[in-house]
Amino acid sequence: MATILAQFRTADGEKTGPPLSLPADVTTEQLSVLINKFLDHEEIRPYSFYIDSKEVVRSILADIIETGVRSAEDTLEIVYEPQAFFKVRAVTRCSSSLTGHTEAVLSVSFSPDGSQLASGSGDTTVRIWDLSTETPRVTCKGHRNWVLCIAWAPNAQVLASGSMDNSVRLWDPATGRELGILNGHRKWITALSWEPQHLNPQCSRVASSSKDGTVRVWDVKLRRCLFTLAGHTAAVTCVKWGGDGRIYTGSQDKTIKIWNSDGTLYKTLSGHAHWVNTLAFSTDFALRTGAFDHTGKHPQNGEEAAKRAQERYAEAKANGERLVSGSDDFTMYLWDPDTSNKPVARLTGHQKVVNHVSFSPDGRLLASASFDNSVKLWDGKTGKFIASLRGHVAAVYQVCWSADSRMLLSASKDSTLKIWDLRSKKLKLELPGHADEVFAVDWSPGGDRVASGGKDRVLKIWKP
Repeated sequence: MATILAQFRTADGEKTGPPLSLPADVTTEQLSVLINKFLDHEEIRPYSFYIDSKEVVRSILADIIETGVRSAEDTLEIVYEPQAFFKVRAVTRCSSSLTGHTEAVLSVSFSPDGSQLASGSGDTTVRIWDLSTETPRVTCKGHRNWVLCIAWAPNAQVLASGSMDNSVRLWDPATGRELGILNGHRKWITALSWEPQHLNPQCSRVASSSKDGTVRVWDVKLRRCLFTLAGHTAAVTCVKWGGDGRIYTGSQDKTIKIWNSDGTLYKTLSGHAHWVNTLAFSTDFALRTGAFDHTGKHPQNGEEAAKRAQERYAEAKANGERLVSGSDDFTMYLWDPDTSNKPVARLTGHQKVVNHVSFSPDGRLLASASFDNSVKLWDGKTGKFIASLRGHVAAVYQVCWSADSRMLLSASKDSTLKIWDLRSKKLKLELPGHADEVFAVDWSPGGDRVASGGKDRVLKIWKP
């Protein structure tokens, strides 16, 4: 059997252990045992291995040498990256079809701790569902037009909703009581984003973007607008409150603007040739879940919560924080806004509008959903194209990751949800059941269930 010379390296390029002479058919399991030995781990931890950016899935012989990536004569540098400890099981069945909304379900969102589920609808209501019994718990009534977006405070104690009626409303998820109305926008609300928990343990500030071209930052305790970010010359389509405290906005004026937390403009990122539809951070999952992780432990108080949220954000940011923008110009740009006004990469390949982008929770991969019926996968650090996931027969509206970054879920106009396996880059499961287009999907942060909603007015809950 042929042998190869190999050297383990970290993602940053540091050598681990001495150069090794290995049999060419060495498997990923055997590589895993070796690297755990070098790193002195008592229990075997899961790792993924890459040679020249190509993942070793079966063995070096089968994936690297026989496919012609490298020859057995070369000294191979094996880059290893840690994977999530816990495994999320794929959801396979619809455990409940919850009726109640009388118009299309436009947004669904699990609370950061995964214990509650909210949905916003064209029927002007927000509904909060009891997940232990999978029944409706409360209906929040007050908006006078479609509810377009909903967002949970990072401590899971307040839910904000933005509507076609130009207002943002705040709700107590336990009782469904309205806590306040935030009026000021002159047109409908397009997106909502809360200040991250590690920066604001009281979770007292939320930003709303609007069709009127502005973003307003609100104090939810005082129920008033603290300041308005006015600088875009067209509708603001998305807003993200970054872990660095800055606010990032994408607009139909083709630009992305970054604002300091006092409302002053920090910089403008230009490059797109058409509307910017969607923004995502590589740290989104940590920012969304704050102090809560897959273990389900609740912090004792605000201080502990802020500390845990800070630790989880720092861990997510360890490889650098990147921003991705998706546009009507069929492309995406990957940015590192801290270091440059120029994009790291331009991601081309979609043949139609890019509607939604999302980083995997570990920040390593990036998925994009497009009206060209495909989902595409990209390297989260370099922006390099990895694979096209084909199977939907109509526009893909949204994508969503499992908490362990091993699976991806997509929701489409073709009425199905599809689960993709990230190792094989193939379809793992198809989840039919909706009678019409699926507009919104969310995978709970703990990975135990998926919720989806759409034009058929039904909220479906899916379980392993």
